[in-house]
Amino acid sequence: MTKGRPAPSCEPWKAPVTPDVPSLPARRRSRWRFLADALTAAGVFVVVGLLHAGTDIVASLERHFYDHASTASERQPGDRIAIVAIDDASVSAIGRWPWDREVHAQLIDRLRAAGARTIAHTAFFFEPESDHALHPLRELRSRLEGGDLATIGLSPDTRDRLIDALQELQAKHDGDAQLTNSVMASRRVVLPSVFELGEARGRPDAPLPAFARRLAVPDEAGFGLPAQRSLQPLAELGEAAAAVGHLNQWLDPDGSVRREPLLVRFDGWAVPSLSLAIAAHSLNLGPGDIELLPGAGLRLGPAFVPTDAAARLLPQFYRAHNGQSAFATVSFHDVLAGRVSPDTFRDRIVVIGATAAGVGTLFTTPVSPAMSPADLVANNTASLLNGHFIVQPAWAGLAVVGMALLIGLYLAFGLGRLSAAWGAGVTGVVLLAMLSTEYLLLSRAALWVPLVLPAVLLLAGHLALTTRRFLITEARKRASDQESAETNRMMGLALQGQGQLDMAFDRYRRVPYSMALMDNLKHLALDFERKRQFNKAEAVYEHMMQLDRTDPALQTQRLRAQSMAKTVVLGGGAAAHPGGTLVLGQAGVEQPMLGRYRVEKELGKGAMGVVYQGRDPKIGRTVAIKTLALAAEFEGDELEEVRQRFFREAETAGRLQHPGIVTIFDAGEEHDLAYIAMEFLPGHDLQAHTRPGSLLTLAQVLSVGEQVALALDHAHRQNVVHRDIKPANVMFDPGSGQVKVTDFGIARITDSSRTKTGVVLGTPSFMAPEQLAGQRVDGRADLYALGAMLFQMLTGALPLKGESLSALMYQIANVAPPDVRTLRPDVPDDLADLLRALLAKRAEDRPASGAEVAAVLQRLGRSVTDVAFEATQVLQSSADARTNPSIPV
Repeated sequence: MTKGRPAPSCEPWKAPVTPDVPSLPARRRSRWRFLADALTAAGVFVVVGLLHAGTDIVASLERHFYDHASTASERQPGDRIAIVAIDDASVSAIGRWPWDREVHAQLIDRLRAAGARTIAHTAFFFEPESDHALHPLRELRSRLEGGDLATIGLSPDTRDRLIDALQELQAKHDGDAQLTNSVMASRRVVLPSVFELGEARGRPDAPLPAFARRLAVPDEAGFGLPAQRSLQPLAELGEAAAAVGHLNQWLDPDGSVRREPLLVRFDGWAVPSLSLAIAAHSLNLGPGDIELLPGAGLRLGPAFVPTDAAARLLPQFYRAHNGQSAFATVSFHDVLAGRVSPDTFRDRIVVIGATAAGVGTLFTTPVSPAMSPADLVANNTASLLNGHFIVQPAWAGLAVVGMALLIGLYLAFGLGRLSAAWGAGVTGVVLLAMLSTEYLLLSRAALWVPLVLPAVLLLAGHLALTTRRFLITEARKRASDQESAETNRMMGLALQGQGQLDMAFDRYRRVPYSMALMDNLKHLALDFERKRQFNKAEAVYEHMMQLDRTDPALQTQRLRAQSMAKTVVLGGGAAAHPGGTLVLGQAGVEQPMLGRYRVEKELGKGAMGVVYQGRDPKIGRTVAIKTLALAAEFEGDELEEVRQRFFREAETAGRLQHPGIVTIFDAGEEHDLAYIAMEFLPGHDLQAHTRPGSLLTLAQVLSVGEQVALALDHAHRQNVVHRDIKPANVMFDPGSGQVKVTDFGIARITDSSRTKTGVVLGTPSFMAPEQLAGQRVDGRADLYALGAMLFQMLTGALPLKGESLSALMYQIANVAPPDVRTLRPDVPDDLADLLRALLAKRAEDRPASGAEVAAVLQRLGRSVTDVAFEATQVLQSSADARTNPSIPV
């Protein structure tokens, strides 16, 4: 053994064990990845911040979330407030708005007698009422009282009685005086005023009236919305009122009302809103009971009302129930007529306001897209009385900033460490937690902590980071695909050699362009042609054309494969009709077949497709074939919907066996070309006989109407509504006078579970009002369309017209059609009455069935025929008398 050297070991040599530490390049890649995540997160924060500062997108999302969450509260307004609505029924009964102030006085008298606690009127009484008789009465009374010379001949007693009569007549015509007396007698009426908001640049044109200061509070701190000028009620009304409050509304950027401006500062006074004035009066509180707490809110008696720095309150809007207001609402006219129990108003706050269409302004609120001022005042007043407020706490801003910082840290340093699935899960949980927290705080605790902005930051950051990761992964995948392209091509060659041509084509589709691939595809197309699968050969040539657009021979080969196809060939191009135009009469192309029918020629094009003349070679029957290329125009769910609608015509019309309804023989689908084979009808549709100069005779029109009415009666008894009766959907044979109703493509089986309301189908000019409104319709909608069609065939003009669709819809819904005799005087009175009934706005005012209409038309047809026969006899007798004078005329 050599000294100083270790003895040799018999064990094999092993590398020294080192800790499992990432290599230096791996650590560098990790650091660069985290740095890229942090920069991406910072970029997202900058973009979202700029988006939030420069647009209303994020704020709009926050407001919509606020609307949904705040109105999910279980709070109820109570029964302390009732609304007297100036509704459509009241306008119809009392007369056109505005009404005489005598009417308002009568209502206030009734409410006072019923024991109402506070009466608030939202109508403005800024201008004196104009009565043409009032001024002459005042002038005549003044002359009598002043001893005018013209009255010298009157005795003092006569003069005094005349003055008393004039005074009584003047009081009857002075609506302002009557309303003032009623308000004064009530001593509980609160009236509105309006201010023009904006910072005043000088002194006001006129100081705030004394009556407007009755409930106002001296404003030394500038608390409330600034105003430049005011519009107040008439002085005598203001003096008689218990209080006056402003009716200004604060609109958010989206035009919705979510805040109530409790105070408007003008001329050194803080003027309360109408809602605040109502609440104070109902609680027997005066201006000394209203304490301003600038920046925080105000005190109404002992209660604290939180507001923002501009004295705006976030009130609780109460949800409606079954489409009705959350408050007890009665009609103005019903109150005047004594049809409402006085108990409805006893010791309650009564808000009077307009809800009728076209009367007053409607506001968008969290609970309604069109809320009347009366409902708005009632909601705000109930919030004040019940203490139902939405509060935005002082720490809400810090919470939002803190949440945004946490999200930034998560995006920069946490999301990149997670897998795609875990990252999506964590992001989803955090997002749901934030939105759920805001929702629960709003709906349960009435606290508003706006967390939509942090949620948008989280979602946008997650999408940005995952997109960047996806792009990196895609780049790697692209490199991998290039490496596997040759493998796919070789697998395609192997499958092609085994005769599995479809699978080979699927493999070739995955390979990028190369000369070798193009040669493989060429041989594959030839293999398809050898198997007489010309449509698949055409698909191969089309794929080759997409890979190489410079080879003109590919187009020639594709057309050759297309010409040799034995199945239906669809014409291409952007201008192809939805019906799928068939190639007919082209050299080298056989006549196309649809099912067992041979297509011979095109008859015309309709809204749903092309109609061809065809022949059943087995029995030699000529048919009309209606087609629609479904896959060429639709895809996905829309394709299935259109397919069901198309075949619904065959299903529906197949149930209808009637001489006046076209007969359906067959239906099918071939190569995504749907078709219906139906009875071939001679003649043409009635559209040609709706223009002046080509109108049918009166007898012919009556015959057509009778036949269509009988056909519709049969369909209606089968629970089928056509929904699109018009001249273009009625075929007419001039030789025989026979009529056939066609195109049940949008008909619906009324007893089917598929029946829905809110869907408008048909041609607008012939649609009944209920059909235009999207309501559920029955056979009477078809009878309306029949009436419109008969009107047009008699006069050459539609009963109602409009320059636009909206104008036409308004005409149909609201305007009575003209009497047909104004356009065609020779129409019998009974026929004019029938048309008026058919075109009635309400379905219940129309004839009950097509059979009833057909009976009337048949009777009128016989009458017209008898008149024509008698006229012919008279003419013949006159002619005979001229020929043979011995024959008496």
